Amino acid sequence: MKQTPTSSSVEDYVKVIYSFTEWQDKPITSSQLAARLGVANSSVSEMVRKLKDQGLVNHKPYSAIRLTPEGLTLALSMVRRHRLLETYLVQELGYSWDEVHDEAELLEHAVSETFIERMSAKLGNPQRDPHGDPIPDADGHVDMPEAFRMGELDTGHQGRIIRISDHDPDLLRYLDEQHVGLDAAVEVVGRKPFGGALIVQVGGTTLDLSDEVADALWVATTSEHDGCTLAH
Repeated sequence: MKQTPTSSSVEDYVKVIYSFTEWQDKPITSSQLAARLGVANSSVSEMVRKLKDQGLVNHKPYSAIRLTPEGLTLALSMVRRHRLLETYLVQELGYSWDEVHDEAELLEHAVSETFIERMSAKLGNPQRDPHGDPIPDADGHVDMPEAFRMGELDTGHQGRIIRISDHDPDLLRYLDEQHVGLDAAVEVVGRKPFGGALIVQVGGTTLDLSDEVADALWVATTSEHDGCTLAH
């Protein structure tokens, strides 16, 4: 996935636009993009105009922002870099999963394509990062697993955790303390009354999860429960 040289700001923007829509269908808005990047709305408006001029996004005033095919190619290249770096930091350098995001943000703009591909080979060409997000291959193909947010599942639904949002390091540390990690077996037991916590079993331990925590966990249905339905 070789690219024309671009600035780190452009790379960050297209990566965030892609990541926002990766696990759900709603496109990102300017205000959501500003919140994700921690910048002012005016800065986002100016950068989105630049991205549009470069043919990387489609955008009309007061509408959502969508990547063009060229923007998607660049975004996938950056996502691959970021997630491989996170994986390397955890597997080879002993970082914890709540530490790697900011470190990978710095490194992804500095290393060469050759470094990335040799690192991927060293890791055995992994297909997911430490949080369960899929790693695009060198050609930009992404193998997206079928999964649902835990908070959307019916009582009695069983499966395994295949993705944990890395948006909040504090939440990752909390989950680590509760021994909640990738591939853990889960079952939705029910919900406490009056909009209370979601009750789940994770690896045989019963936990009460807030909506914020439940929505950060993505579950793949086990084969014997493929017929389970989503709650609406």
